[in-house]
Amino acid sequence: MSFPLFTPFTLGSVTSRNRLVVSPMCQYAAVDGMPNDWHLAHLGRFAQGGFGIIMLEATAVVPEGRITHGDLGLWSDDHIPAFTRLSHFIKQQGVVPAIQLGHAGRKASSARPWHGNGSLQVDGPADHGQPWLTMAPSAIPMAEGWHTPKEMTSLDMETLKAQWVSATQRALQSGFEFLEVHAAHGYLLHSFLSPLSNLRQDAYGGDLDGRMKFPLEVVEAVRAVWPDDKPLAVRISAVDGLDGGISIEDSTRFAQELKSRGVDIVDCSSGGIAGGASAARVARKPGFQVPFAQAIRAGAGIKTMAVGLIMDPVMANDVVAQGQADLVALGREALVNPNWPLHAYRSLTGDTSFDQWPVQAGWWLDRREWSLNPTAAAAG
Repeated sequence: MSFPLFTPFTLGSVTSRNRLVVSPMCQYAAVDGMPNDWHLAHLGRFAQGGFGIIMLEATAVVPEGRITHGDLGLWSDDHIPAFTRLSHFIKQQGVVPAIQLGHAGRKASSARPWHGNGSLQVDGPADHGQPWLTMAPSAIPMAEGWHTPKEMTSLDMETLKAQWVSATQRALQSGFEFLEVHAAHGYLLHSFLSPLSNLRQDAYGGDLDGRMKFPLEVVEAVRAVWPDDKPLAVRISAVDGLDGGISIEDSTRFAQELKSRGVDIVDCSSGGIAGGASAARVARKPGFQVPFAQAIRAGAGIKTMAVGLIMDPVMANDVVAQGQADLVALGREALVNPNWPLHAYRSLTGDTSFDQWPVQAGWWLDRREWSLNPTAAAAG
C-alpha cells in the first residue's frame, strides 16, 4: 500500500515534506494587527507536529479589512519583524511558512465569535471595540441587524489593489514562501463573485465575467510582485449553497481564469456569503468539500487543496491517492491534535518508531517504548 499523503509536494522552488496543510484559523488575539506570543505558540505546536505547510490566519491588507479588532494585519512595515519571527520558527522546523491575505468586506467590523460574532455597535460593550466603515461591491448588509457597507468606487478598488500589493511585498520580506489570496466565506472578493451580494450595474457586476473582474485584478496585481517560483493559491467558496448563488460550474470557470493568471493551486471551501459557512445548505459530513476540490481539479486542470471535516488518516490519504486533490488541509482537527500528522503516519504505515518526531520529543518517546517492553528492558 502506498501513502501519497506523506510524499513531498513541489510548486516552483518550494517543496513541502508531505501533503498536509494547517488551514488558516483566526485566533482574534492580535493587537493592532500584530502577532504575539499566542500566535507563536499556536503555530509552533503545528510546526513540531509534522505538517508540511502552515498557513497563518486571514491577515488584513488594511486596518478596515479586519473581521474584528483582534485580526492580524500587514498594512505597515512595522508589522514585518513580528511576522518574520513566526516564519523563521516555522522554517526552522522544516515546514513551509504560508500566509493568507484578505479583506473582510461587509463582514468586517464584527465582534469576536465569543462576543456574539455580530456587527460592532457604537454603544456596545467597551471590550468589543468600536465599529468602523466597511466596504463591499454593493450597499447590502450581510444580514438583518448588520451595518450597511459603502458601495466601492473605482478609486476604492484601485487603492485597495495597491494596498494588497504592498501587503504581499511585506509578506515576502517577512519570509513567507507560500501566499494565499482569500476569496471565500463571504469576505470582500467572494462578495464580488457572488450574485447574491454583487448587484453592481457597472463593469464589475452583472454576469460572471463582470463579477470576476475585481478579484482577478487583485490576483494579477499580487502575482506581479509575488515571485514566479513561489506558490500562489486562492481560497474560494466553491458553492454558495443558497438559491441563486455561486455554482460549481461558476467556480470551475473562475479557477480556469485564475490558472491563466499564474495561480498554482485553488483551496476549495464553501458557503459563508450570508453568515457562517453553516448558513449554506451543504450537508456537513466528513470530507463534505472534497468533491468540490475534485471537480475543480478535473474541470479547470489546476491543482487543488481539499478542506473540511477531514479527520481520518485513511480518508486523507485516499484524497491524494485517488486524485481528488493535491493537498489536504486540517483546521479544527489540528486544534484537537496538533500532532495529527505524526500519529497518522504511524497509523497508516505501521512504523512504531518515533523517527518522524522532533528529536527533542522522539528521543524520549523511543526510550519510553523501550522501558515498557520487558524483553528489551531485560536485554538492556
